[in-house]
Amino acid sequence: MMSALTAIDESTRALIVPKGTRRTPDKRKGSRLLIWVFLAPTLIGLGLFSFVPIIGSFLLAFFRWDIITAPEFIGFGNFVDLAANPTVRVSFLNTIGFVIVAVTLQIAVALLLAVLVQSKMPNWLRTFFRSALFFPLILSAASVSLVMAYLFNQEFGLINEILGWVGIGKIGWLTKGFGAKIVVLLVYVWQNFGFTFLLFLGGVSAIPKEVYEASSLDGATGWKQFRQITIPLVSPTMLVASVMAIIGALQIFDQPYVLTRGGPGDETRTAVMVIYESAFQQLDFGLASAIGIVLTVLIMLVTAAQFQLSKRYVFYG
Repeated sequence: MMSALTAIDESTRALIVPKGTRRTPDKRKGSRLLIWVFLAPTLIGLGLFSFVPIIGSFLLAFFRWDIITAPEFIGFGNFVDLAANPTVRVSFLNTIGFVIVAVTLQIAVALLLAVLVQSKMPNWLRTFFRSALFFPLILSAASVSLVMAYLFNQEFGLINEILGWVGIGKIGWLTKGFGAKIVVLLVYVWQNFGFTFLLFLGGVSAIPKEVYEASSLDGATGWKQFRQITIPLVSPTMLVASVMAIIGALQIFDQPYVLTRGGPGDETRTAVMVIYESAFQQLDFGLASAIGIVLTVLIMLVTAAQFQLSKRYVFYG
């Protein structure tokens, strides 16, 4: 009886794992080698174009180098110069103020539009709005900024032309501090809220309709449903959207550079603009690297603070 069972067991193994298909140590080594061969181009690319520049930038922050003469080690000298540089201080203050307003506006507009698009409307119209609201994100920031610069031009811009029809004089949108900040803010939010909108659209569509129906029976409608149901249930999406929006806004460069070149004065100059100017206009690559490190640390601290606060304010159901 036992011999019969043994024979059946061996025949079953033969069917499942035919002879000659078991991996030998040589074949396993060959498989691993093949894996590394396929991974090699990606790893080499990451190393050459990501990790090496990051390490080089970190080391360069402790040197004075103008790309012409040999690097000179100065320790924390670049960080001392950074702290004493009024342009750097103003650029960071501008960046932080911009982030607060832009991200708040971006999150609010994206969430409101996501709720409206997800409300009762024909599917074809919902599809149209999804595509139309996401479309600005796929455009080049530089090309959009060039078009907006013409639209907001004080002398021949379309915006001032329309305002002239109702008796409002020409406004120096890009030559006055407050006007320049408004234009940069609006252009940035208009072009970048599309991705946040799609995130919120997914979050809102995932909320069960039964929850709203049950709350309606309890007398909750409109604003009360939005405040007590929609916002808590999309709070995980809001965390992801706000983290990505803040990281992106802290690195703003294209819009203020093309629209205002940081002016008038330093009113719209941002941290990344100062990095660019220090490196490629003043040839102070050490200072530029030091500013980049400070900006990176700021991004990491803000992101860590967001995740810490999320433990209290994010509802995971």
